[in-house]
Amino acid sequence: MSDRHANNTQLFLAANSFAVAGASNRREKYGNIVFRALLSAGRQVYPLNPVQTEIEGEQAYAKIADLPVVPEAVSIITPPIVTRQIVADAIAAGVRHVWMQPGAEDAAASESARQAGLNVIDDGSCILVLLARSS
Repeated sequence: MSDRHANNTQLFLAANSFAVAGASNRREKYGNIVFRALLSAGRQVYPLNPVQTEIEGEQAYAKIADLPVVPEAVSIITPPIVTRQIVADAIAAGVRHVWMQPGAEDAAASESARQAGLNVIDDGSCILVLLARSS
């Protein structure tokens, strides 16, 4: 892991609040696993899903603008076309960190997030690996 990548991931994991775009009620889905991992790590985390009202007993929200707080960090587990909208919403809301999980990466979204000054992780690395190391 490069120093820059290590610094980016440390900044992401040091955030006080998180949202998981693509959180799911299906426990085998990556979005659910990431959401549960952040919860079990004692993080303040909000699930984002436009069709679910509750995930793992927590109120789910359709989009970042619906959250009760602006999360400092958003983990994105969506198809790339959806990632673009999530990143646009994150920029508009004032989110500071985005981590596009493997398969969610989108070059246009990455570029716009970087231009907006966000800390962007989009190199195919997995948040679950880092959470496991930090717990």
